[in-house]
Amino acid sequence: MKVILALAVPAMIENMLQTIVGFVDTLFVSNLGLGEVAAVGVTNAILAVYLAVFLAMGVGTSALIAKNVGAGNFAKAKSIARQSTLLSALLGILFGLITFFFAEPLLRLMGAEASILADGVIYFRIVAVPSIFISLMTIFGSILRASGDTKTPMKVGIWVNLIHIVLDYVLIFGFIGINGFGIAGAAWATVIARIIGTLALYHKIQKSNLSISWRNGGSREFLLPLLQISFPAAIERLIMRFGQVLYFGLIVRIGADVYAAHTIAGNIEVFSYMPGYGLAVAATTLVGQNLGANRRKDAYRYGILTTGIAVIFMSFVGVLLFFLSPIAASWFTDQAEVIQMVTTALRIDAFAQPFLAEGLVVAGALQGAGDTKSPMYSTAIGMWLIRVVGVYVLSIHYGLGIAGVWLSIAVDLFVRAVFLYLLFKRKMRLDDHVHDSSKNLSV
Repeated sequence: MKVILALAVPAMIENMLQTIVGFVDTLFVSNLGLGEVAAVGVTNAILAVYLAVFLAMGVGTSALIAKNVGAGNFAKAKSIARQSTLLSALLGILFGLITFFFAEPLLRLMGAEASILADGVIYFRIVAVPSIFISLMTIFGSILRASGDTKTPMKVGIWVNLIHIVLDYVLIFGFIGINGFGIAGAAWATVIARIIGTLALYHKIQKSNLSISWRNGGSREFLLPLLQISFPAAIERLIMRFGQVLYFGLIVRIGADVYAAHTIAGNIEVFSYMPGYGLAVAATTLVGQNLGANRRKDAYRYGILTTGIAVIFMSFVGVLLFFLSPIAASWFTDQAEVIQMVTTALRIDAFAQPFLAEGLVVAGALQGAGDTKSPMYSTAIGMWLIRVVGVYVLSIHYGLGIAGVWLSIAVDLFVRAVFLYLLFKRKMRLDDHVHDSSKNLSV
């Protein structure tokens, strides 16, 4: 257990900090006006698609590096780190060029109105033209975590996020006679923080046992495996994003108050994901490293043990959601009807937390084993067949409102958890007696 938590806790803290900084960033921008908030919101919706691709590259990188580190093949791990860095840089440059030339059409496509388009284009171009720093910061973090070092990305994340908050305030509002730059200042604060984070993580990699050499052309043997693992992961994230757009549209049809309550519930629920995300990182690393060392039984047991810890953590979170949801909802609104809807949503979600935990961590374990197709299939089935159809049938056809929305989400999480667990067990090709016959782990 100590091994698992040593990997998971820093990743949890890092995710928590990113969530908090995003909240603070929105809070600062909200002081400029609702138009600026809308401009940032629309831009972030597009950036979420960019980030989905970069994170998918990180999944492929983590799986391959973890296996080679586990096998003691550090030369191959370094080669993978080099190739993934070059590929991520190229992707970052590509998305930067797309932003430079098509910023306004992309924002219009996302439904940006004329009143927010000017601010949106300014913010979007400043933040996303240098997308290379988003892609490199993502991949550098994945390289370090795959080697078993989750503390360094956490420490860098702490400093970067603190710098981001300070720069946000100074560049948005000004300081000691220096005029602020408004929404452009918010964008530049984000870019500067990312540049600092990228350089800091690269420096740490170069001091680690996965230091990247640029002296020769290097081997390209891992380029195809990287793409084969990363492509399904990218498709999975895009399926999720576009599915969200569709079922959010269905929720809007139910009513503006229901959509507002759903949004508030989602903002509260996001904190429950932190234990699952952190433990998923641990599962990816430990399963990958043990498979690389040809310890298949240990890989299986680490996957199951990490899942069990996640279920315990997030079941406790579910208890908190059930009893504290009315209080949390009152922080966002004083309308009794909306508070009641948020409470209903979160109390349904409270019972789904164990399944959310299992789905997140087993997906991470499968990715550590190099299987990114199974999570992709589960996301496609869950998002498009269960959530979208469920919201239409339960909320619109039968008039269950927000209860129908979150019941659909709960069913999706349950089906996904069972589906992924059965696939993971099949992937490991182990029977139930493995628990008795495998050697003891250091816990």
